[in-house]
Amino acid sequence: MPVSGPSARLCVEYMPATLGSRRVSMLPRGTRPAYVRQCRRSIHRSHAIVGRSQTPTPTIVHPNYGLKPRGPRHEYMRRYATAAANKVRSDVAAELQGGPLREYDSRVQQGRLRDDPYQRQIIERLQDLHERLRSYHPPTVVHPNPESLDPQPKTSFLGSLFGRGKAREELTVPKSLPKGLYMYGDVGCGKTMLMDLFYDTLPSNIVSRSRIHFHNFMQDVHRRMHVVKMRYGNDFDALPLVAAAIAEKSSVLCFDEFQCTDVADAMILRRLLESLMSHGVVLITTSNRHPDDLYKNGIQRESFIPCINLLKTALDVINLDSPTDYRKIPRPPSGVYHHPLGLDADQHAQKWFEFLGDPKDPPHPAMQEVWGRKIEVPLASGRAAQFSFQQLIGRATGAADYLELVRNYDAFIITDVPGMNLNQRDLARRFITFIDAVYESRAKLVLTTEVPLTNLFLSEAEVKSSLQGGEGSDLSDAMRMMMDDLGLSMQALKSTSIFSGDEERFAFARALSRLSEMGSKQWVERGLGVGMDAEKGKSEHDAWIKARSHWSEDNM
Repeated sequence: MPVSGPSARLCVEYMPATLGSRRVSMLPRGTRPAYVRQCRRSIHRSHAIVGRSQTPTPTIVHPNYGLKPRGPRHEYMRRYATAAANKVRSDVAAELQGGPLREYDSRVQQGRLRDDPYQRQIIERLQDLHERLRSYHPPTVVHPNPESLDPQPKTSFLGSLFGRGKAREELTVPKSLPKGLYMYGDVGCGKTMLMDLFYDTLPSNIVSRSRIHFHNFMQDVHRRMHVVKMRYGNDFDALPLVAAAIAEKSSVLCFDEFQCTDVADAMILRRLLESLMSHGVVLITTSNRHPDDLYKNGIQRESFIPCINLLKTALDVINLDSPTDYRKIPRPPSGVYHHPLGLDADQHAQKWFEFLGDPKDPPHPAMQEVWGRKIEVPLASGRAAQFSFQQLIGRATGAADYLELVRNYDAFIITDVPGMNLNQRDLARRFITFIDAVYESRAKLVLTTEVPLTNLFLSEAEVKSSLQGGEGSDLSDAMRMMMDDLGLSMQALKSTSIFSGDEERFAFARALSRLSEMGSKQWVERGLGVGMDAEKGKSEHDAWIKARSHWSEDNM
């Protein structure tokens, strides 16, 4: 059945890159044995479903969607390429059963974290939820019978988007369901660290759990709904089937970067969240916005208000407004970024490509595939890939392409990055999407740029002009402080012609903050065992591989 317009965009451009079962293996170096085993966990496939009764799932929402699983892949990382990609999660969980507060105290004592009084208050809230989850037993997921689901009534386009027409049966949330959390705050306030801490210390009785970036989750939901509608017709109400299938795999569901900027998400979000909670799913999410600020200026926003009210009543809303941006704490420079362009920049890129690549795997072109479409990799060596900006961002690429690339490569060298203005707005958006994918996957990034990083999206003239003018009055104090930390004024951010809305401005600020962190010596040397003996180096590499593997599984 041909599709076009919004449906085509949702079902093709933004589909998750990986649907089939994947098995990640590593190419041994020398004769050293593999250290660890593979572990699988994702929104499609949980590592073990114990203690949660299962009822037959309709074949239309099978996790593999009838696609052929991908073949084995090979991993390499300098010095420690013998380690297998994934550690079994249970041996880590056994060490973390004290909950997030005990783990936080342990990391503070080890000097891995600063003892922040404000963050401690938040972690105490996480600990409270942890304790409630210890005694929580999710109800049996009852899958609806497709034959009993009525088709959606015929309505106008906007009416169909927001559920006008025949009233649907009200859902009942179990009284035993622990109240989830909605944690929001600006760039660098520690959202990711707090979510890591909570998720990694979930009690052992919560065996079906998933963590996923909210954007990737919604891509998956739309894809699942498309599969259902392809079988039962466009008027079929697919959401109950999809919600039940997700709930079967995740009694605790953690979202990173919750937001709603797309009418296609807005039209189903309230019903989706209600359906998940009615099946006993506990929701924990991070966001850069208070629920009241979601979907601002969106189409028919008044129809989205019930979803906002649901978030505020069903979840505890917590403001993570710590005054410290932990990504801006000074660290030794690693020298992965170089400007201006020229011979020195070329040598810089070559040096890092040789360092991050595999000496036994000479540089060569490679090919990756996303939904039958080829992605050319101009230079690859081991787990390192090199592109020019034009080769990667100048093409019609999107989030699905970048997700596939960061699954297959641990390090990226991007050369000839230009400064971007109004004429390169689409390029700027793609580049920011790529930066987010690299950051969230814990991969490494080397850049050669035409201008300093702070001028990538703002011209030097805009920065100088804005620094002489007043600050914007209608932007938040938190965002103003964040931009001051980045060395830019609010007027510069507000006046630049590239970014047309608050969400895009926030994405720009977040990209600069993430580039700052990825440029640190700590980030670059993570997993390489630099300056360590063999045992400590192996442990460091294993921890980094585990973090990468967890991200990859959660974003399948």
